[in-house]
Amino acid sequence: MSQEKFIEAITQAYTTSLPSICLGAGVYQSEVCGAAKVNLPLRMMNRHGLVTGATGSGKTRTLQLMAEQLSAAGVSVFMPDMKGDLSGMAKEGLVNDKITERAQAIGIHYTPTGFPVELYSLSGKLGAQMRATVTEFGPALLAKILELNETQSGVLNILFKYADDKSLPIVDFKDLKKVLNHLTEGPGAAEIKSDYGKISSATASTILRKIVALEQQGIDQLFGETSFDIEDLFEKVDGRGVISLLNVSDVQHQPAIFSTFLLALLVEIYQRMPEAGDLDKPKLVFFLDEAHLLFKDAPKVFLDQIDQIIRLIRSKGVGVFFCTQVTQDIPASVLAQLGNRVQHVIRAFTPNDAKALRETIKTFPKSAFYDMEQQFTQLGTGQAFITVLNEKGIPTETVVAHLSPPASFMGPLTTEEYNQLLGQSDLYKKYKDPVDPQSAFEILTERMEALQEEAEEQEAAEKKTAKRAEAPARRTTSTRREKSTFEEVMASPVAKQVGREVVRGIFGMLFGSAPRTSRSRRNSIF
Repeated sequence: MSQEKFIEAITQAYTTSLPSICLGAGVYQSEVCGAAKVNLPLRMMNRHGLVTGATGSGKTRTLQLMAEQLSAAGVSVFMPDMKGDLSGMAKEGLVNDKITERAQAIGIHYTPTGFPVELYSLSGKLGAQMRATVTEFGPALLAKILELNETQSGVLNILFKYADDKSLPIVDFKDLKKVLNHLTEGPGAAEIKSDYGKISSATASTILRKIVALEQQGIDQLFGETSFDIEDLFEKVDGRGVISLLNVSDVQHQPAIFSTFLLALLVEIYQRMPEAGDLDKPKLVFFLDEAHLLFKDAPKVFLDQIDQIIRLIRSKGVGVFFCTQVTQDIPASVLAQLGNRVQHVIRAFTPNDAKALRETIKTFPKSAFYDMEQQFTQLGTGQAFITVLNEKGIPTETVVAHLSPPASFMGPLTTEEYNQLLGQSDLYKKYKDPVDPQSAFEILTERMEALQEEAEEQEAAEKKTAKRAEAPARRTTSTRREKSTFEEVMASPVAKQVGREVVRGIFGMLFGSAPRTSRSRRNSIF
């Protein structure tokens, strides 16, 4: 098939009247055809996408290229910076022979350009501190971070349900531990037994140990206030969308943590964003790098949640692009919803690699211009197999594209430049210092103190009442003994007369009637 027919076919498939981003130009028989531009309509970017390829194949620069053009079109972007080398997007790129040669081959005018960038960090050391409250994070995502089994995850759900029912905000790990202790060993244990079920001390101890382990790793700083406000992701500068970079280079040894945090952020966006319908361009495009970490050993309830979010979030005006090494890293239910695909070179060094290659090829539309299996392993750096949704939502023919060079700097900022960018950021100042609000820990502590005071007051009152009751009891016993002696005296026939006189005499003395007593005695003598 001739080059002319190739250019005609690709031009017809990828030309659009809608605003779009240019990914590059088609390659046919190892020659770059600058006239065969490969465009992705902005309107289709909320149909989500996938960027895959072996290590060193150019995935990061593809993400940079897409983020730049989205920003230039007024679309905000959020993306993780895995190695800390995307911060250079804030300044102009360098022109060299390779860049010039690539731009000429594609047929584009290369203009070095910097873009508005905000730097974020999970540690707070490399950017504005990103935080979420434990309540916002939710039990499903927290269970994944804590690596809980099904039973332990169920207990965690009970904790969240109880906290919701009793208006106990769980802001940080301190709150979570307090609620756990309250429902296991505190007054709450009896309270939840009928409504929620009893929590065994063994399960509670396991959860507590895992929380403490994360605290020792410094993960607890991710949870608290001030919680990140997703509205900050939608800022614009001079009409260009802000590129929000989450620098995770200092927490790379904890991949499950940052990948789950990214998903939690996406969940928050989904829950808070209003319905937007079909827009000419998305409000935000969210890139999820190292996406395989999201799905590794994930329980079904977790996978179901991701599947639901990806299905529904596009109606909120948000596009999601997954980035990973092989297509098989993504569950089939999620993969089916990713309409835009950029596949860099696949290394088929082992039987498993060869099998993965064949399965990947099956997910792409067939092409009359390539031997797909052979071409996949022969792609050069900065080249990729591409298929996208055209303006009618129909998958385009697969094409090998020579990708456009990024306009910004391909590398990290210097330490001085990085610190200067942070110093100019209002968001860095906004999230720098943590806040400790009134939450579950304080509320439960106050309740326990109030119950303790009430118990002490009740105990003191009972002791006082007991002392008051003691004295009358002693007097009653003494009176009874006196009456017993009196009855014995009166029972004697001999002493009856004398007894009557004695009694009168006694009563006379008790009432102070001395003259009366004298008279009584005289009468008795006569």
